[in-house]
This record gives sequence, C-alpha cells and structure tokens, in this order.
Amino acid sequence: MYRTHHCNDIRESHIGQTVQLAGWVDAIRDHGGVIFVDLRDFTGITQTVIHDETLLKNVNRETVISVTGTVSERDPETVNEKLATGKVELVVDSLELLGKCHNMLPFDVNDSKGTREDVRLKYRYLDLRNPAIHNNIVLRSRVISHMRKLMDAREFLDIQTPILTASSPEGARDFLVPSRKHKGKFYALPQAPQQFKQLLMVSGFDKYYQIAPCFRDEDARQDRSPGEFYQLDFEMAFATQEDVLKVCEEVIYDTFKTFSDKKISPAPFRRITYKDAMMKYGSDKPDLRNPLEICDLTAFFSKVDFPLFKRKPVRGIVANCAGQSRKFFEDSLKFATGIGMKGLGYITLNDGAFKGPIEKFLTDEQKQEIIEITGVKEGETLFFICDTKAVVDRYAGQIRTWLGENLNIIDNDAFEFCFVVDFPMFEIDESTGKIIFTHNPFSMPQGGLKALEEMDPTEILAYQYDLVCNGIELASGAVRNHSTDVMKKAFSIAGYTEEELEKRFSALYTAFQYGAPPHAGMAPGIDRIIMLLADEDTIRDVIAFPLNGNAQDLLLGAPSEVTEAQLLEANISIRE
Repeated sequence: MYRTHHCNDIRESHIGQTVQLAGWVDAIRDHGGVIFVDLRDFTGITQTVIHDETLLKNVNRETVISVTGTVSERDPETVNEKLATGKVELVVDSLELLGKCHNMLPFDVNDSKGTREDVRLKYRYLDLRNPAIHNNIVLRSRVISHMRKLMDAREFLDIQTPILTASSPEGARDFLVPSRKHKGKFYALPQAPQQFKQLLMVSGFDKYYQIAPCFRDEDARQDRSPGEFYQLDFEMAFATQEDVLKVCEEVIYDTFKTFSDKKISPAPFRRITYKDAMMKYGSDKPDLRNPLEICDLTAFFSKVDFPLFKRKPVRGIVANCAGQSRKFFEDSLKFATGIGMKGLGYITLNDGAFKGPIEKFLTDEQKQEIIEITGVKEGETLFFICDTKAVVDRYAGQIRTWLGENLNIIDNDAFEFCFVVDFPMFEIDESTGKIIFTHNPFSMPQGGLKALEEMDPTEILAYQYDLVCNGIELASGAVRNHSTDVMKKAFSIAGYTEEELEKRFSALYTAFQYGAPPHAGMAPGIDRIIMLLADEDTIRDVIAFPLNGNAQDLLLGAPSEVTEAQLLEANISIRE
C-alpha cells in the first residue's frame, strides 16, 4: 500500500492518527535539524516534517515518495491559510522512494506558465503537474461529465460516429489517411460528424449527441487549436431553429452557472441578426460586454460637402473620452493605420460646440442632425470610419474593440451570450468572383426551393446560427436541408453539377430519397468553453497534449518521418 489518504484529505480531525501519503516533492526547506517537505498529489499539498535527514537521501524536488507518520497540529504562528491542509502537518517516521527525479528540471513546475511554450510542450508531463494547468484538465473532465448528464436528461442518445471517413468539401483542409488495401485512395479524418449525424436522423433516431473529435488542417489561433478540437455535437429530428437554440442555451447556461462565479447573461440569450451584428458591432462575433455601438452615417455624409466621405460607406462610434490625453487620440490613429485604415477622423462635443478637423465641413443644421442621429452628448467624441463596403464594418468593429479595451469599459467579470442568426446562404468569393456557400452547405435556405429559384442568391438567408460569448464563437449550427430538390438547387447555385453532388455527397443524396425528417442541430466547442471557464488566454492551456502553434507535437515528435517500408505499404512516394 502506498497511501491511506490523499494529500488534501488531512485535517484537524486526523490529529494523532497515523497516516500514509504518497506524491511528488513540491518543495524542501531545511531549517537546521528539521526539514520541511511539501508533498503534492493530484488533490493538493500537505506539509511533512522530517527530523532524520538520512530519510531524504537521493530525494530532490519532483521525486515521488511515500511517507508514513503522525498528523500533528501546527504551531499557530506557522499556520498556512493558503492551504486547505494549512493547520496540520505530518511528522514522518518512514519514507520510501518510489520514483527518483534524476535530471535537473527544465523549469520550475509551479511557474511553468512563465516558461517558453516550446519548452513547456516538450516536457508537457511536467507542465501538467503545475496546479494551474492540472486544474484546467480536471475542470475539463468535470464540465464534459456535466454536459453529458444534461444531454442524457433531455433524452439525447450518445452515439459515436466514424473517425475514418470520406473527404468532403466542408470549408477547411482535410487530414488524409492513405489506404493500404485500396491503392491511390484515401480516407479523411472528419472535419465534423456532419453527414453522419444527419444520416442518424434519417435512420430514425430522434436525438443524438456525442463529445465529437473534429479534425481540420487549419492554422492555430489563441482560440483555435491546429489539427483537432472537440465539440458537444447534437442533432434533433422534427426540430425547428428555436428548438435547437433552447437546448443550447439551457445546457450552456447551466454549465457556466455551475462552473463559474462570474455574471452570466440569463436565458433566453439575445438573438441578433447577422446584418445587425455587422452594422452595430462590426463583427459576427460581437462582444456584448463592450457597451459601444456603431451607427451608419453613410446617408448623412452623402449630403455633406466632404470629399473623403463621398460615395463610400461611413460608420460612427460615440465614446466618452473625457479626460483622455492627446496621446490617447494619437494612439487611436496609430492603431487605425496599423490595421490598414487610411486614417481615423473624430469630433468632440465640448461646451455645446464640435471641435475637430471635420467640424468645418458641417453646417449648423448638419451638426444638430448628427447629434440626433448618433446621440453624442457633451464631453463625448464621435469617431468616423470610412472605407469600401468590403472592409468598413470590419474596421469599425476593430476600432470599437480598441476603444472598449483602452477606455476600460469592458466588464471582465461577465459572460455575455447571444445567438447570431439569419446568416446569408451564399456570398461572392473575392478571389474568383464565383458564388460560394457562406456557412454550411447542408443548411436549409429561408423560403426553401422558391427562394432559391426566384431570389438573388446573395439576398437569400439561411436557417444558420452561431452562439457567441464575449466576442468568441462558441457554437455553430443550422436547420438542415432534408430535400433532394432543395439540395440540388442550392449546390447548383454554388457551381456543383448534380453528378458532382451525387458523387461527393452520395450517402445524403440517396438517403434523402427514402424519407428524411426535418432536422436541425448545433455543436458548442468544448475547448473554447473550458478556455473561458478557466479564464485562460490560450486554448492550449486547457488541452492535455496540444500541438504547438506550428501544428507540431513537441512531446512525441509529430509529424515525423516514416520508413520506406511503411510508405511502400501505403502505396505512397514522396515528391521532392
């Protein structure tokens, strides 16, 4: 037996008892004649007291030991209120060395977050001993378990779908797996269980979910891990958009309420159309903790004799910049030009009069009109963003975010949720000029087949929706297309022939001809949810063994070269 208790179990009620603990040596403090060793396991830390220094032969930090002794009350002046076990200590009678730490540590385990990421990931097993990182993985386990219980309570079935599947055009690069038996052919790792979950609905299952691994060959971001990520993937038969959003907001609200003390926007979450999100917030992932909103001044400036704002869309943002130094405005201009803008105009209302370079182009009537349009008040500043239609909203959104952060008006102690709905079904690819799917090609267009046949494709909206929290997209979903006629027409608009459709999506195309129910679903991202709950800046700190930003596994050395024999067996030759 290695232990009778976990390190964090020991309390005043154990005083006088003989107990055995096991764990890693977190710290050693020699006070001359008496040595204090902090012992750490996955639950916490207990201070042990060793009077016989020979017991510590070959023992250093991060060595694994088992100790037996008597629980004793600490002297009042030595009580450590920061530890749950801080009122007691274990006076050690015997010590067994279980796993020696032979090498010099590459970093201090308790300060691993201050170490270069490449070193942390190379020695990830040490990094994971850091309680801050360790607790993130514990939190992840508990959150996933909680979500499973919530889905089970709503009568969803946990069904696993294949990892080896067929390549399909779903918006990102596939990871390809060569087939040994079928020369020249490849499996693909699923970007999402999209087709499988729809086929489950066609198969007669009413509600499906799984904690689904998804694989996409995408570049890393702070909120996106390269390679793989996990979703709470769910689908419902005979369901509307509102049915799906209700399940999502119940499960997400309950999860955040259970695992966070921050303020949480109550269900039902706000519904914001894609069009309004882009206009008011400059993003389809609006951070609603930021109270600033964007207004459209295009029509106003069409009547103003100011050449720079003529025949271009203009956006305005009102912010209270009272008391800000000249450097603040210089920094705002520097940021604007740094993201690609040609400038950043502004006027400030002081003592009932506007001041700023644009003021001289406005008549008294126009000044009054702009006050009525924007609501700008005494002491506030109105910023102007003007550019082409393609980029003006994005620039306005970035200026809104910069102002919110630099004016310290974003509530960092809150989770603000919303659903963004009514995404456009199609868009124009800027590089090719062709019509492509905006979001999910398997979505149902609003208006069905009639809309596809009669409307300008760029004006058609889809039953597509995202869950957004604090400026981060947490989930995406849609009411699915379950009609072969709608499917053929939608894909033909995006440039696919019926033959291509049947070949690339043969299972769905055929299945829908055997009676498919209306169905809809969604997929909240597990990694991003844990990142928010753990209050981490990077998603890699909530994943046990993540790839680095360059999609490399520094711990095991992937991707790696393989032998010529393996390549031959997989029917692959490497091009130089």
